[in-house]
Amino acid sequence: MENSFYDFAGELERLKQQSLYRSRRIIDGPQDVMLSVDGRQVVNFCSNDYLGLANHPEVIAAFKNGVDRYGVGSGSAHLICGHSSAHHALEEELAAFTGRERALLFSTGYMANMGVISALLGRGDCVLEDRLNHASLLDGGLLSGARFKRYRHADSDDLQTKLAGCDTKIMVVSDGVFSMDGDLAPLPELSRLASQYQAGLLIDDAHGFGVLGATGGGIVQHFGLTPQEVPMLMGTLGKAFGTFGAFVAGSEALIEMLIQKARTYVFTTALPAAVAEATRASLRLLQQESWRRDKLQRLIRRFRDGARQQGLQLMDSFTAIQPVLIGDSERAVAASNRLLEQGFWVSAIRPPTVPAGTARLRITFSANHTETQVDALLEALAKVLI
Repeated sequence: MENSFYDFAGELERLKQQSLYRSRRIIDGPQDVMLSVDGRQVVNFCSNDYLGLANHPEVIAAFKNGVDRYGVGSGSAHLICGHSSAHHALEEELAAFTGRERALLFSTGYMANMGVISALLGRGDCVLEDRLNHASLLDGGLLSGARFKRYRHADSDDLQTKLAGCDTKIMVVSDGVFSMDGDLAPLPELSRLASQYQAGLLIDDAHGFGVLGATGGGIVQHFGLTPQEVPMLMGTLGKAFGTFGAFVAGSEALIEMLIQKARTYVFTTALPAAVAEATRASLRLLQQESWRRDKLQRLIRRFRDGARQQGLQLMDSFTAIQPVLIGDSERAVAASNRLLEQGFWVSAIRPPTVPAGTARLRITFSANHTETQVDALLEALAKVLI
């Protein structure tokens, strides 16, 4: 049969020809700035462990103590018998951290975004999303069945035009820090427009929590906004927190609505209680050890200064995500491979993750990196990108 459903080999070959084929590499040992990858030691510049907490002794100890107390598996969904005192305590601490009435844990950030949007919107409603939103936000909008519209990236004028064209219940959805560009959403404008048009506002601050703000409160703290100005806030725990899972923070009524209607919360097993205990430890460290954010910003500035001197094409980002624009997918993959040969692990990001013609090296920084490692990366980039 010429058009067999199972002709996967042909499609895979086309991906390879277009330099869009993705391969996994195997690491051995804990997540850190030095990793054993496919049997060799490399400096890791592609992790989202921004504050270096994934392998922190106190976080590890809290996880082990959690295993001793709760075992490994949570056994069931939160609404059956999977909601432990560890989960509950973490939710209360996350609510306090974000200045909101309540928080709700989800097993992944993808599930949180899918669950929130599809729980609160339906057919006949309208969802407006930034064109560069994460796939989980886009998929959540599509899953909801609402009229789905995308506005130009970080363009509040285009958003206002689309808001004016909606005559029903509306939700505005945006990343806080855009994961492939590293830039920030114009949050004050998004908040103002959402209020003006009586729309809901959901911000995914997965890459902002812990990194932005005086105490790591993320993009809302960075812009000095209140919980009332940003009513629905999502954050992941597998990045700056160094653990796993996600949460949504907001009003008492919002969280109760999600408990009742978010299918990705109701119909899935709770994350292990030991992970919740580990996250409680990382949350304390995140707030107490401000030197991690300070050091991270120094490393970012050092890299950007050096990259500008080399004439590298950077993007408008002061966050831990520092993309170097390449353009062509094949060139980006080749540059990533050559960096790995020199002992630096940097991901090549290609379509469809980013728009066609904007393939890039996505360089990310951790508070555990050293200035020497940053300088060595700059030297390697100079050799690879000449």
